[in-house]
Amino acid sequence: MAALMNGFGSLQCKAMLHVEKGHMQASGMAFFSPINRCAQLHISSIPHFIGTKSVSAYQQRMRHKVGSIRASAASCLQDDTTKYFDFVVIGSGVAGLRYALEVSKYGSVAIITKAEPHESNTNYAQGGVSAVLCPSDSVESHMQDTIVAGAYLCDEETVRVVCTEGPERVKELIAMGASFDHGEDGRLHLAREGGHSHNRIVHSADMTGREIERALLQAVDNDDNISLFGHHFAIDLLTCQSNGEIYCYGVDSLDTETQKAVRFISKVTLLASGGVGHIYPSTTNPPVATGDGIAMSHRAQAVISNMEFVQFHPTALSDEGLPIKPATRRENAFLITEAVRGDGGILYNQSMERFMPSYDDRAELAPRDVVARSIDDQLKKRGEKYVLLDISHRPREKVLAHFPNIAAECLRHGLDITQQPIPVVPAAHYMCGGVRAGLQGETNVKGLYVAGEVACTGLHGANRLASNSLLEALVFARRAVQPSIDHMVDANVDPSFAKKWARPMLSVSLRDSILSDIIEKTKQARMELQSIMWEYVGIVRSTNRLKHAEWKISDLESEWVEFLFRRGWKPTMVGVETCEMRNLFCCAKLVVKSALARHESRGLHFTEDFPYLEESKRKPTVIFPTHIQELTWSSKPLQKQLQCK
Repeated sequence: MAALMNGFGSLQCKAMLHVEKGHMQASGMAFFSPINRCAQLHISSIPHFIGTKSVSAYQQRMRHKVGSIRASAASCLQDDTTKYFDFVVIGSGVAGLRYALEVSKYGSVAIITKAEPHESNTNYAQGGVSAVLCPSDSVESHMQDTIVAGAYLCDEETVRVVCTEGPERVKELIAMGASFDHGEDGRLHLAREGGHSHNRIVHSADMTGREIERALLQAVDNDDNISLFGHHFAIDLLTCQSNGEIYCYGVDSLDTETQKAVRFISKVTLLASGGVGHIYPSTTNPPVATGDGIAMSHRAQAVISNMEFVQFHPTALSDEGLPIKPATRRENAFLITEAVRGDGGILYNQSMERFMPSYDDRAELAPRDVVARSIDDQLKKRGEKYVLLDISHRPREKVLAHFPNIAAECLRHGLDITQQPIPVVPAAHYMCGGVRAGLQGETNVKGLYVAGEVACTGLHGANRLASNSLLEALVFARRAVQPSIDHMVDANVDPSFAKKWARPMLSVSLRDSILSDIIEKTKQARMELQSIMWEYVGIVRSTNRLKHAEWKISDLESEWVEFLFRRGWKPTMVGVETCEMRNLFCCAKLVVKSALARHESRGLHFTEDFPYLEESKRKPTVIFPTHIQELTWSSKPLQKQLQCK
């Protein structure tokens, strides 16, 4: 069930939330501190991060202990269906790679990734990393910009931690070989984006994510203690229960190249699997962003938070407005970075009337939620399908130097951005909610940590400030390291445990004709779900439309599941298309449920029925684990939860 709750302080989930006669009641829930105090987590108690250049006495003791643990498990032979590691990382974006490079100093690491290692949201991030690196800037200013953009729903302690530690994380990237743009004075060129009061965006032209991913993947490739498993689709987390606590011991995956189910047993699991963009028909996210991590965590009884806050990027390239249309429909929309507006880009409707000043005093530099709603309003009022973003008044050489990737993509379709405005339209971009995490990336599931877009740390509140996402991923990837090491050393994993969870069944056992029918039905269901989400759960919402979405999604899921099972599908059967669909259904329902629980308009969640902010509702939305009997197939784990020894 969903409700508005105070704070991000503690993650000990001991109670259920019940809905009776339309009223939400909590029993025994004394585990969330007030939103701005985080009383139950103290930064002073967090051990200092271990440096990357010197080996301390602490490191030597830890390595000796880890070596002893590994030696005692040496007799556990790995095979092609079961693999044992100290750490398993799910996802190969900036959060997963940065974390892996630290914990690999203390144990064996497996990175499992859905497609090619570089195929992540990180790789598509154009703008950059926000960090206080200029003497005229300050941590307090960055904090204030973040909190204002987040509509005052941000967790203040989390914001302070991220803004304070961010500059050091950026310097670490540079030390690892990431190359960022410099000005004529030889200093880092710091850009400005919407919502920022200072120039603080470290960038590599308009391909920053790609450069960070390159540097991190190269470092991973040179690390003998890290094994990278590409084309491994994570299916479900492996959990057991003891004394009211849930423990995670790895993940089941599907090797999509060999069509084998592969089980990864680990002492610690980091989930860094990205967002949920493909619950909508148009998204800047790559095809891999189908909410797998959030759905797996929900099925593993992790606490989920703030799922109503889906960020629609105001300016994705509108193919309909291009002189030369793409030959085929894009799998993901092409992003026109926030930095174009930060560099002086102006938004016009198709009559070349500038409209942003009439919506907000900050005009084109307003936060994304404001700009996206303004564009949406223009499109609906005028019956048009895109607006225009013009940067052609800026010097040609500067435009081409700052935005080479955007210029090249537009030119491929007959548009010169140094002379013509760019057709743009909002598209689903970033999930501000996710798996509820503490200040060290910990969840209420022991041994499960989260970082990056899959996590809800409290940093973004009701709307993410531009270029804070890569920053958050870097900070929390490092913050999760020390508690992960501590948990790994203390964890006692019986190798025979791996045999106790039921193995996933492979869909290849079905006849080809049946499998083809199921895949085709799943594609249709996916398109219908995306259409429902865009029509009823988009930029502007209402209670009536949200309830319609809830009913329609429920009916669509029931119809899809019934079709599968009539055709011979089994509850423990797996295939990429069906597992993705299962996760999309799960995440879509979490978004709708959270949106219905928030009776105000705040940040990215705007509803016509409650169009104003309410101070009494300035609390995170929290979804607690639900009794398994109440769940549909998309919300149930494939394996029964075991009792730990």
